[in-house]
Amino acid sequence: MHPDSVGSGSYRLLGHHERTGPLKPIALADSGMTDDETPRETFSHDPIGHAEARAGMTVGELAEEYGSAGIGASAMHEAVDVYSEMLADDVTVFVGLAGAMVPTGMRRIVADLVRDGHVDALVTTGANLTHDAIEAIGGKHHHGEAHAEGKTEREHDERLRDEGVDRIYNVYLPQEHFALFESHLREEVFPPLAAECETGEGGDGGGGSGRGGGAVSIRRFTEELGRANAEVNEREDVAEGPGIAAAASEHDVPIYCPAIQDSVLGLQAWMYSQTSAFTLDALADMDDITDQAFEADEAGALVVGGGVPKNYTLQTMLVAPDAYDYAVQLTMDTPETGGLSGATLDEARSWGKLEKAARNASVYADATITFPLLVAAARERVE
Repeated sequence: MHPDSVGSGSYRLLGHHERTGPLKPIALADSGMTDDETPRETFSHDPIGHAEARAGMTVGELAEEYGSAGIGASAMHEAVDVYSEMLADDVTVFVGLAGAMVPTGMRRIVADLVRDGHVDALVTTGANLTHDAIEAIGGKHHHGEAHAEGKTEREHDERLRDEGVDRIYNVYLPQEHFALFESHLREEVFPPLAAECETGEGGDGGGGSGRGGGAVSIRRFTEELGRANAEVNEREDVAEGPGIAAAASEHDVPIYCPAIQDSVLGLQAWMYSQTSAFTLDALADMDDITDQAFEADEAGALVVGGGVPKNYTLQTMLVAPDAYDYAVQLTMDTPETGGLSGATLDEARSWGKLEKAARNASVYADATITFPLLVAAARERVE
């Protein structure tokens, strides 16, 4: 249709049917009110700005430019604001790390945050710890292809299986690195933990149900993994750094891995337990992380991805006197399914996981893009 002005406030519509007459402005068509009669309760004069992107600008400056824009850019700007406040000295920071963050190249960012005192507790997956250890002891992940030219996805993956290569979307990992990882666990990590179980001195998880009278906590397991990773990394002069677990072990930052069974690390732990006194106490870590929540003057949560790390991080506040004062979520999951991974941080507020007055922000995009931007921009502000 082509509107034809025939006078002030009056239009003639041409189409299959013709009619003439005055039409209300679209925004007021159903209100029964005119411009002068409509109070703008939800509108404030805050024009969108046009972001500048120039050579030589810092990540922090780019994040500031995002604040002038809309949609995801403004969400990213808000996330940087909130995370910057979380990095203050008096805020206890809990980090939930899910997804394939280590094999996709985010390992050093997390390790540096731990070393520099920006992580007080890390909740992650057994998969991330597995890939972290593989890099620490000399294995490497490689650029690959999600789709091979001239092959269906199935044919592509069947060929990779024949060649002994595992695929994580467009990242490859040769399977021989898992053999190296198994040897590392059996020679460097499990023996001292099995000895603790035999004597009943299983660290935080002592007195559990191990065959020898004790069990170790998952936190104690990840601490020993980090120690061994660092030791082998230095001894073998590995080009890559010792990684996340090593940094946490060195700086006494607890790593909680509540779904450790859901990983190659967990499978190896189970297999070793079949022929030794080694066993894990899955509940022992609840004491430690709850104590951290109770003792925090202020608390912040940085949640990368969803799944068990997200919920374990957030649910800690259900048994603490207070809740999170700050929270940032980086995800691609949506809330419509009702699943935890896509649940909004505002929904978490209804459960008492966030304070009513908490500052929170969510960015819906690939975390391998948003996580480095968030960290670099926030650190630029506070350091």
